[in-house]
Amino acid sequence: MPAPPRGPGVSLIRPVCGLETFSQETLASSFRLTYPTYELIFCVARAGDPVVKLVERLIAAHPHVPARLVIGDEKVCENPKLNNCVRGCDSAQFDWIILADSNVLMPQDYIQQLLAAWRQKSGLVCSMPLGSRPHNVWAEFECAFLNTYEARWQFTGEALGAGFAQGKTMLWRRDILEAGGGIRALGREIAEDAAGTKLVRAQGRKIHLVDAPFEQPLGLRSLRDVWNRQVRWARMRRKTFPLYFLPEVFSGGALPLAFGLLAAVLGDYNVPAVMAALFLLWYGPESLLALHKHWPFTWRSPFLFLLRDFSLPAIYALAWCGDRFVWHGNAMDMRAQHAVPNGSGLQERADCCQENAADFVESTSHSS
Repeated sequence: MPAPPRGPGVSLIRPVCGLETFSQETLASSFRLTYPTYELIFCVARAGDPVVKLVERLIAAHPHVPARLVIGDEKVCENPKLNNCVRGCDSAQFDWIILADSNVLMPQDYIQQLLAAWRQKSGLVCSMPLGSRPHNVWAEFECAFLNTYEARWQFTGEALGAGFAQGKTMLWRRDILEAGGGIRALGREIAEDAAGTKLVRAQGRKIHLVDAPFEQPLGLRSLRDVWNRQVRWARMRRKTFPLYFLPEVFSGGALPLAFGLLAAVLGDYNVPAVMAALFLLWYGPESLLALHKHWPFTWRSPFLFLLRDFSLPAIYALAWCGDRFVWHGNAMDMRAQHAVPNGSGLQERADCCQENAADFVESTSHSS
């Protein structure tokens, strides 16, 4: 999307913690956005974190971009990422606020894409993480979860008017966030995106997604890392949206393929032919989706789709077996919740934001 001649100011908040394989590239992408008016706020919990020097170098190398580093978190909940964002959000000067994970690789039109997805009834705009640059088979396995499984379910939900927030990238309008209690209200749930979903729905608003997901470079992955992450996310979904989670065990291909095998055996059909046909019927469209969108895809991908779907029942079962997990070295307990005070939105701020959004859409249209 072209850079608009004008647009509402945007505060881009990125919590950082530790160094990852692509940290230099993903954090540097924050400084190369073509949007005319935005500020960058990096948030880190501890001054001794190794990522601090990288952020300071990037800020010094891009003096033309308003950017600062906020050191020190505020304990508002069990979620360390949200605790890390609170002071940054409090210091944001603009009424449009983006919370973006440190491993999101931002295209130059990142902000334009987010604002363009905002509609009259929007309360939040998000992006799924698109797993990219898998450097081994287990990174490809993670792509099988992130891209053609989780992303397609998220986009399907949004298309049906029942969108869910995704914490990798979240665009907020300040008055909507404050009407639900502010940034601290996202600590009402163990996951800030689940809390955001409920906050937005409570105001009768919708959650929308950008047209195409933003990249998350993966590099090398271990099976243990991928497995633990999926179990952690499943436990969060079970905790925050139990009724939606109940039928999730039916979402993959394991049960249909198992019943197909049973029917082929009982019906005395050619079992290999029936299973091959079912495999093509179930995973052919998913493979075509990845190929059509130029998402990571190799000859192993369909077999990894199969492995993923037969892993889902085990992940589902483990989700019911515990409330604790470790995330980035932090032991977390989903049963621990902190009370968060309610807040109220300001109508004049809402009117101003709506007017700014209309100006942005108009200017973008003229630029196009």
